[in-house]
Amino acid sequence: MDVHRDTLNGSRGGNGGTRLKPYPAPRDALFDAMRLAEGMTYKWAGVEFPRGGGKAVLSISDAFDPSQREGLMSRYGQWLADLNGIFETGPDLGTTPSDMALIRRGFNGVFGCPSDSGGMGDPGPYTALGVFSGIRASCGRHFNSSDMNGRSVVVQGVGSVGGPLIHLLLDAGCDVKFSDLDSARIDKVRQELGLSFVEPEAVCGEPCDVFAPCATGEILNAKTIPQLKCPIVAGGANDQLEGSQDGEALHQRDILYAPDYIINAGGAIFLVSVESMGWSVSKARDRVVEIEDTLKDIYAHAEKRGISSTEAAEELANGRVKEAALKKLTES
Repeated sequence: MDVHRDTLNGSRGGNGGTRLKPYPAPRDALFDAMRLAEGMTYKWAGVEFPRGGGKAVLSISDAFDPSQREGLMSRYGQWLADLNGIFETGPDLGTTPSDMALIRRGFNGVFGCPSDSGGMGDPGPYTALGVFSGIRASCGRHFNSSDMNGRSVVVQGVGSVGGPLIHLLLDAGCDVKFSDLDSARIDKVRQELGLSFVEPEAVCGEPCDVFAPCATGEILNAKTIPQLKCPIVAGGANDQLEGSQDGEALHQRDILYAPDYIINAGGAIFLVSVESMGWSVSKARDRVVEIEDTLKDIYAHAEKRGISSTEAAEELANGRVKEAALKKLTES
């Protein structure tokens, strides 16, 4: 288990999800936590939100007994309490609102508990709303129109983010196809929505206007980028690029890429603003939709500098981190 934190804009500490999954070795868990924490720092800075980035990883064995889950989460909550508020957390891959309620037994700095435990529950629909707003911005940039009617979109992963995203896309008149590994999810989407299914091994090569990765990370790499038959990649998955060079590879292919830590910030924005900052649901929702404007600014900055959207987002985020650090230094 590891936490990595960077502070931004005078925030109280790091905010980010807690991930629960098996890792081959402790160093792999540490690397993932550090990489995800960096992404959260860029996320908050990129959307100009007054929080610092952090991430926690709970590394479990492949033979983890579910009956041990309650004890693990309760102990983790006590450990977070011992950190004296430098890290606050919410759901992430492998953890649920129910887990957050267990963690809250020993630590109050928890977001996304079920409604009957005083929280806002699953942030997935608000992450999806931010992704949809980002797809609008991307279509506006590439097609000179943010009108989604008739646009073809392939959604990879129909879980807590991809599922709600599909409904938003359909409501906007998009032609949607989907892919997933879970047979129950596949059957559900086929039966309820009648959408065409793309086999997982073929999803990167499926022709479309927008490819929306909403499953696991590192989907964009030296193997998959040459397969892409789309002008836009804009989805909700974390860490979509296998390496920093892959952002440049997309740029060289003239594929517009929505940096993942910007476009998928909606759920984090919603939970923290409502549960910690006292915002109304309506105000928080409006702030999530502003992801569209944030991406427009990033795309404009990229064009002005002649660089990839990935590099543009990092330049803007790093500038804001340095500005906040300098401000904090002068105030101390």
